[in-house]
Amino acid sequence: MNREHASKIASELSLPVSGVEAVAALLEGGATIPFIARYRKEATGSLDEVAVMKIRDGMERLAALDERRSSVKKSLEERGLLSVDIAAELDSAETLARIEDIYQPFKPKRRTRATAAKEKGLEPLAVFIMENQDAECYEKAAEFVDAGKDVPDAEAALAGARDIIAENIADNAEARAAVRSHFESESVMSSKCVFGKEEDGAKYRDYFHWSEKAKDAPSHRILAVRRGEAEGFLVMRILPEDNSGILSDLKAMFVKGKGASAEQVSAALEDSYSRLLSPSAETYMRLEVKKRADEEAVKIFANNLRELLMASPLGRKNVLAIDPGFRTGCKVVCLNRQGDLLHNDVVYPEQGARASEEAKNKLLAFCARFKVEAVAIGNGTAGRETEAFVRSLGLPSNIPIVMVNESGASIYSASEAAREEFPNLDLTVRGAISIGRRLMDPLAELVKIDPQSIGVGQYQHDVNQSMLKRSLDDAVVSCVNSVGVEVNTASKQLLSYVSGLNASTAASIVEHRNANGPFKSRRELLKVRGFGAKTYEQSAGFLRILGGENPLDASAVHPERYELVERMARDTGADVAALMRDSSARAKIDLQKYVGDGIGMPTLKDIMQELGKPGRDPREKFEFFSFAEGVNKMEDLREGMRLPGIVTNVTAFGAFVDIGVHQDGLVHISELSDSFVKDPNEIVKPQQKVNVCVLEVDIPRRRIALSMKSNPQKRSAGPAGAPAGAPGARKPLSRGGEKDGRRRGFSEPFGNSFGDALSKFIKK
Repeated sequence: MNREHASKIASELSLPVSGVEAVAALLEGGATIPFIARYRKEATGSLDEVAVMKIRDGMERLAALDERRSSVKKSLEERGLLSVDIAAELDSAETLARIEDIYQPFKPKRRTRATAAKEKGLEPLAVFIMENQDAECYEKAAEFVDAGKDVPDAEAALAGARDIIAENIADNAEARAAVRSHFESESVMSSKCVFGKEEDGAKYRDYFHWSEKAKDAPSHRILAVRRGEAEGFLVMRILPEDNSGILSDLKAMFVKGKGASAEQVSAALEDSYSRLLSPSAETYMRLEVKKRADEEAVKIFANNLRELLMASPLGRKNVLAIDPGFRTGCKVVCLNRQGDLLHNDVVYPEQGARASEEAKNKLLAFCARFKVEAVAIGNGTAGRETEAFVRSLGLPSNIPIVMVNESGASIYSASEAAREEFPNLDLTVRGAISIGRRLMDPLAELVKIDPQSIGVGQYQHDVNQSMLKRSLDDAVVSCVNSVGVEVNTASKQLLSYVSGLNASTAASIVEHRNANGPFKSRRELLKVRGFGAKTYEQSAGFLRILGGENPLDASAVHPERYELVERMARDTGADVAALMRDSSARAKIDLQKYVGDGIGMPTLKDIMQELGKPGRDPREKFEFFSFAEGVNKMEDLREGMRLPGIVTNVTAFGAFVDIGVHQDGLVHISELSDSFVKDPNEIVKPQQKVNVCVLEVDIPRRRIALSMKSNPQKRSAGPAGAPAGAPGARKPLSRGGEKDGRRRGFSEPFGNSFGDALSKFIKK
């Protein structure tokens, strides 16, 4: 553990150095983030998962910086170029950009204009000009005229000298830093259409003549322009509008006289800026702007995924699940309370009276035969029609009928996990099973699907994929471990996300369970192949065994604290089970008495909470939801309608809401609240139930504009009375597409949708 790094990160994050050092040491020792945040509070000062993740990322960033620093030193040393001063400069560099600036003059370069000038013997002339800026230089330049070296006259000699000076200026670390700083504060990001691509690139027309301060541009606009550029429809530049200030600063750094030599230096400087420094800074800005956009988009994706994974579970119920369809019929499965498949069939409620009557009889028979307690219906194509049909069956009121978001169900049904679980079943049957299980426990089912297939991201294919994967993995791991996992029923996919486990140990747990029957205690996990003491330490507290030999095995109390709990029970004259049942017995416990030996009040309070509600689920209680009756398709919508809906995705510019018409509508950020909204996540979350008003319906282009304001007004003009279609004019945008892509990819941008902030959620 690098104490210097820990101190630096503590300063950056405004955290105690001791806590950062403890986290760094634990991570270095193989501890996981959930374990550290949950079971090592005394060591870290009760730092939460977010802080622990930031510390991990910071330590890795500084380690990468040290690695590059060492690599540069080694390169310079091997070539005999590493002086004491350069080494000191490298040691004090705090950013990768600074290290590269210091290394720039010594980097092996391809042949340049300056290289050619040096080969002609013009470097002494360049040195003379720089060191004698009050002097004349033409006579000196004449000394370097050499036709054999392609230096026919003094002007050619001076031109070569300027090339050398220009490159030296461009290699100067202070000059590079000054230009970068200027670009960071003053650059304007702009785009225009590639000539002749106006028609083919129509979906990017909002960006045919667009510009915005680079430091203020939101992630969705940056990523949209970059995608348009990658597809060959747009040209993007990031340049300051005014260079006079930076040129003055550079001249103050390098122009030190008033003679003819100073004029040569000034000319070389302007050439250096336009030919070398400015392109280099623009490349830097492109990378920095992309990095910032990626970070924001990834954060949005991770937040949305977390909300989806932590959606309320219905719990263990006998479920009849339906994957709707028109022509191919509705795939029906019956699941028991453990989610096991009991029966599957196909019904055709939309193919005539006879088929409808047969479907009715079958579904009623299934409900009676399998003691169905809830009906789950996928919300894709034919979903609302199927829901209406099921509601017409007259099922008892205690059997709820629930529409389930089926995004990614087709991905799961064709996955290796589904093939392994149901090798002899058709893909559509697997999809129906997934829909039913999602209702029972969204988290347990969604972990089987690649998070990028769930449909809650923003430009997910354009962002840094390693950054995205790590962030999403962190989100899944956090959710799984905060809920806890029942070791005797969990799939190996779910188990693989438990702290300390991986795909191999998860598979070994399932194999052991299948061969030896259910685990009776956490200690039995140590019999699993590949399950050592370290794995047990990291995972045991997050694995639950309901109805096991030790009641604490069903709780989040870590086995390392069982002896402490047993001592508490003895001190109150009860056993552990009685202590967990009897709140009056727990009330007698003086926690201060048990402080010591690495155990402090944070851990003791956590233990007391667990004893009161062992294995408590942090997810909200399930609330039943129904879409508006009689509103099943876009043609049923009317402006001004108020409808219930479910948030399906939150982006930087608003939220998409499912209102039950097979087409998500957009609530633009300006329509989320009566008051100003800076961040949509402050107002809505995925899976949140909301009430919306229909602002506008565009059936030909499959777009719906919605509002969550108390008194929304339809807007045909943008801010300050801008005419419809002009920059700032408001137009609706929604998600489009049907099943077979399984539930609605995002539609293409159009107009200047909802003003400047609404940007172009381009079809994935």
